[in-house]
Amino acid sequence: MGAIERNGYVFEPEYSVIEQNGAIHVYHDGEFIEELKFSFLGNYPKMDQIEGLIDAYCEEKGI
Repeated sequence: MGAIERNGYVFEPEYSVIEQNGAIHVYHDGEFIEELKFSFLGNYPKMDQIEGLIDAYCEEKGI
């Protein structure tokens, strides 16, 4: 899974299949802002789940 860009912010997802969890690292202008943790079921997180987390973050932060 590659990075996702929204309104000048970059979201880099990473995950562990063994632990069934992951994080989305949020950057703005190359500076780390925060980490959004999540869990999932299956062999990998679904892209819809990751996009939903990013959408919710952007809405909450007014991005």
